[in-house]
Amino acid sequence: MSIKFNQERNTFHLQAKDISYVMEIVSTGHLLHLYWGKKINTELDLRSLLPAGLRKGHLKSEKANNFSLDNIPQEYPAYGHTDFRQPAYQIKLEDGSTVSNLKYISHQIKKGKDKLEGLPATYVEDDNEADSLLVVLSDEKAKLKVELSYTVFKDYNVITRSARLINESKKNINIKRAFSAGVDFADFNFDLITSSGHWSRENHLNRRRLFPGIQSVESTRGASSAQHNPFLVLARPDVTEDQGEVYGFSLVYSGNFWAGVQVNTFEQTRALIGINPFDFNWLLKPGEGFQTPEVVMVYSDQGLNKMSQIYHKIYRERLVRGRYRDQNRPILVNNWEATYFDFDEEKLLEIAKEGKKLGLELFVLDDGWFGNRNDDTSSLGDWFVDRSKLPNGLDSLVKKINGLGLRFGLWFEPEMVSPESKLYKKHPDWCIHVKGRSRSQARSQLILDLSRREVRERILKMLTDILENTNISYVKWDMNRNMTEIGSAGLSAERQRELPHRYILGLYEMLETLRIKFPEILFESCASGGGRFDPGMLYYMPQTWTSDNTDAVERLKIQYGTSLIYPLSSICAHVSAVPNHQVSRITPLKTRADVACFANFAYELDLTKLSDQEKEEIKMQVRYYKEIRQLIQQGNFYRLLSPFEGNNDTAWMVVSKNREEAIAAFYKVLAEPNPSYRRLKLKGLKEDGIYRLKNSKKLYGGDELMYAGLNLPHGFNGVQEDGTIFKGDFQSILWHFELVNR
Repeated sequence: MSIKFNQERNTFHLQAKDISYVMEIVSTGHLLHLYWGKKINTELDLRSLLPAGLRKGHLKSEKANNFSLDNIPQEYPAYGHTDFRQPAYQIKLEDGSTVSNLKYISHQIKKGKDKLEGLPATYVEDDNEADSLLVVLSDEKAKLKVELSYTVFKDYNVITRSARLINESKKNINIKRAFSAGVDFADFNFDLITSSGHWSRENHLNRRRLFPGIQSVESTRGASSAQHNPFLVLARPDVTEDQGEVYGFSLVYSGNFWAGVQVNTFEQTRALIGINPFDFNWLLKPGEGFQTPEVVMVYSDQGLNKMSQIYHKIYRERLVRGRYRDQNRPILVNNWEATYFDFDEEKLLEIAKEGKKLGLELFVLDDGWFGNRNDDTSSLGDWFVDRSKLPNGLDSLVKKINGLGLRFGLWFEPEMVSPESKLYKKHPDWCIHVKGRSRSQARSQLILDLSRREVRERILKMLTDILENTNISYVKWDMNRNMTEIGSAGLSAERQRELPHRYILGLYEMLETLRIKFPEILFESCASGGGRFDPGMLYYMPQTWTSDNTDAVERLKIQYGTSLIYPLSSICAHVSAVPNHQVSRITPLKTRADVACFANFAYELDLTKLSDQEKEEIKMQVRYYKEIRQLIQQGNFYRLLSPFEGNNDTAWMVVSKNREEAIAAFYKVLAEPNPSYRRLKLKGLKEDGIYRLKNSKKLYGGDELMYAGLNLPHGFNGVQEDGTIFKGDFQSILWHFELVNR
């Protein structure tokens, strides 16, 4: 077993291939945190790591006890006794008190990993892959039981955590906060790494030193949001991509979250992550339980890139499910930026025919095919075909597309409703709203209340009617606005603050129903771009539309930042027209493809308007991506040069699992006059391997490529133009290597 309990010391030692996580039950019954980091001997006595003795001004937490919880590292801390830091949970009893104190009751160690009730989570295919620990704590006064769940993935260097709160009293308990996990560190010598952004500039990375007080990111929008992604990373100040200690926390959840740290007066750090306690309350009746989402925790002593590779592997192999987990994803063309709402069957067929000639595999019909949808002001909720655009119906179009040799995909936005729709006129109370308050609209739409079963059933019925009667291979599931006027006509007054979480639970239920009913369909998540790019959605949909911004230069930051936690197989990128529709930038077709091919590669433009030369170039791009997509989607990703440091150069690469093939890319944003000579050092290759640059006779040693590097392309120096590779702005180059001494 990878989890050992020492009865003499009352310690738990969780151990994977390279990591250890140690806890202790002390004499007062509190469960304390001793260690998380590089693998250590299970026989070591780590109890000496606890702070000893009282400091002046501290309170005694228990009679005959000589320590205060205020400087003691705990596993699931409460508020109200002697710990003045942010708690992991808080309850309110019927007498109005909010004091709580959890003590150890029992534990269970078992092989495998249980599912979480109603929530996405990592999984095992064989019980021998992981061991799990359930520690039961109890507040005797409140009759509250808390079950802390830990799972150690032996070969993934991953520990997952969650908590379940159970009311064993005969009175109601209100949960004011219920984080999924907390970890206390002995010092605050860390940088905090998070992401921030907005629509069209998602997942820009931020790094800053910790300081006394609270530093956090959050969402109160009803979705994980484009503003902040639900993760945090604590990195030692000397951490680079390749060296130093890193601690990662990633929340498998798609709704309101809080992720942050608190540094106390003794320079100790507490990290917490889970459902956002702001405007949250959960009424827990006698006998009921509340399950928190799962946190996936990763430790790396080899820098950020190693942490990322661990997350990529676990999410790619043990979070994503279904037939497309390991299958190559199709190369598609989406009609959105080609036509927007202005299309008919003839136009769609023209694009599809051209796509087939260019080697594409899937045609996707985006927004505008249903109801009376000629702009974004109407028809969401009316999921029936607009016969003025498709007079022969959807099934006829699909058959014609299939007849060309292409699969067919369709866009939905099922969570939303337009006030100008038949559904809204019939059921105006089905949207999220507060009685007597105005109903704010974003993109001329409101949000359907997925906490209500009748709403979920109606949406599922409409979607199922289409998916069962039409040969659809792909669904793009969009969500284009966040929650305001948060209220439900289906919930009592005392449960109104439960709505955001109940909404997410209802969404998960719907997605699981569709996934089981239509296992052959590739579902892609979208939320006005990357507004809900999170591990929770990946459990149901193996890929996510990363951003509505398709500009190649902007995508360097977006895709680089997203790769900190998420694998390339989850990232979607499209080659679009220029001038770009978001920023009006004109970039070479080659550069657009060289950026997009480090993801699920696709096109989003009017193929019929391309020149013959552009069509030939796209043919080559498509042909090449088909050769490399297994490598891109399943290989190990390495970040080489960051667009957030200097901003002009970016580089990254992918190496196959057996290290016999690799593709590296370098991107220069703006041209430089008479630039200096530079080299790019690669990573992840076989040190003693000999690699051939594809389509050439040039041989390189693996050690040469990693330690000496490649000469970067020459820029124009104003004297000798012959041989210049990079001339002008927005240039890129790919190197494709294959091992020859296998």
